[in-house]
Amino acid sequence: MSERWIDLVGAVNVRDLGGLPTTDGRVTRFGQVLRSDNLQDLIDDDIDRLTGEHGLRDVVDLRTTHEVTSEGPGPLTRVPDVTVHHLSLYPEVGHATDVEADSVLPWTGKDGDDAIWVNSGVYYTNYLRHRPGNVVAALRTMTTSDGSTLVHCAAGKDRTGVVCALALSVVGVDRQAVVDDYVQTGERIDAIMSRLKATATYAADLEGRPNHENLPRAESMDTFLDFVDTEFGGPTGWLQLHGWTADETAALRARLVG
Repeated sequence: MSERWIDLVGAVNVRDLGGLPTTDGRVTRFGQVLRSDNLQDLIDDDIDRLTGEHGLRDVVDLRTTHEVTSEGPGPLTRVPDVTVHHLSLYPEVGHATDVEADSVLPWTGKDGDDAIWVNSGVYYTNYLRHRPGNVVAALRTMTTSDGSTLVHCAAGKDRTGVVCALALSVVGVDRQAVVDDYVQTGERIDAIMSRLKATATYAADLEGRPNHENLPRAESMDTFLDFVDTEFGGPTGWLQLHGWTADETAALRARLVG
């Protein structure tokens, strides 16, 4: 899956969701949905590549208002051909706009090495509970964009991972491929954490935490997807409870799979 990486100067966890196998033997299309870490440091050449070669027209920014305000307007907000959709997955209360903890990162305790990553999957269910409308809006943006849509948060791992996993699952991507895409962020984890530790917004959360604690584990995404399957009959079932239609499923599938 190395060809899916998009190497930029100002972001280190950027890749295309094309090339992933579906359960009916097809593969997802390139140039439709991209995923990334924070976009604050994009240089002009990065922007030219994204808007030109990769056809970027819509950005789904999953960061909280606290993060966006702290970081300031990103360079893509000044590009006329790109629309930025701010769709936080947190409930927007507390210092760092996370009701569960005074943090913008999903720390869930340190009762042992396993507890950190297994519990991440449980933590992800909060996104569905707190901001279902924004999750649906993110997928609708992918469906209606007249170009490619880029989904991002801070690391491009947790919030971005959940939204991308739901979209891929809805269009029929093989479960293991969905999990593998989530885990692939681990290939860039040192570079991702170095970027975040250099910013005032995230440095305090990350101080003293080894990078390996932030690795995306397959079990985390499996835990999240198992919850959605058990409680709602799958991602499509959950989406339909929040206004998503069969026509939208067909439209997203047509865009991502063809």
